[in-house]
Amino acid sequence: MDQPDAPPILVERHAGYRLLLLNRPSRLNAFDGAMARALAAALDEAAADPTCRALLLAGAGRGFCAGQDLADPGLAGNAPDLGATLEEGWNPLVRRLRDMPKPVVCAVHGVAAGAGANLALACDIVVAATDARFLQPFARLGLVPDSGGTWLLPRLAGRARALGHALLGEPLSGEEAAAWGLVWRALPAAELLPAARDICAHLARLPAGALAATKRAFQEAEGNSLNAQLDRERDLQRSLGQEADFAEGLRAFHEKRAPRFAGAPA
Repeated sequence: MDQPDAPPILVERHAGYRLLLLNRPSRLNAFDGAMARALAAALDEAAADPTCRALLLAGAGRGFCAGQDLADPGLAGNAPDLGATLEEGWNPLVRRLRDMPKPVVCAVHGVAAGAGANLALACDIVVAATDARFLQPFARLGLVPDSGGTWLLPRLAGRARALGHALLGEPLSGEEAAAWGLVWRALPAAELLPAARDICAHLARLPAGALAATKRAFQEAEGNSLNAQLDRERDLQRSLGQEADFAEGLRAFHEKRAPRFAGAPA
């Protein structure tokens, strides 16, 4: 059960990264308006903190996130405005995750359903428990995949798998999701959070500018031609090559030592 007055998002600060924990375990971390607002605020605060160089998104209790809480009073009535629910809640979160210059790692255990699954897939590195369950139950409710699902799924898994997954609504295990290319890696449940923490700690020691530029370059590539992307890579590399972090990385390579990038935790 949830603790009385417990915040819907718990924030843990670690050396170089933050853990944002979805915290409505009695509802399988399904979102209501308050939870969406709390996560948006936590993402904005992390983005503005120069000591936070990576983020880890995870869920409390038995699962990652069951998507939209269908018992939310905002959905009451015969014809609720689901477009408003997306525009005010889920869509800003997906945009924040995609636009965040810092890498976002997501650890998925238990169920990741509907918008909750698509929120996870909008992150940069997703690790899943082998027995996690990814679900797109929208068709069974008379709806279309949302929160970026129709954009993310075909790009990650290919059109055939994405459309079959969306139309049939059959669950995918974490192991299957890894085989499809939906997630970075599937791990036994007991290893999931420690592995995700290790990834964040590793990212926090890398040059922040290069990570932000890499994330931006991959996103731009999704809409660019090869020629346009070659030009973009040239421009990014020219800029990064003049940064102190590149000079430090080069010195460390020649001196056969670990680099010490600006702002990275000791």
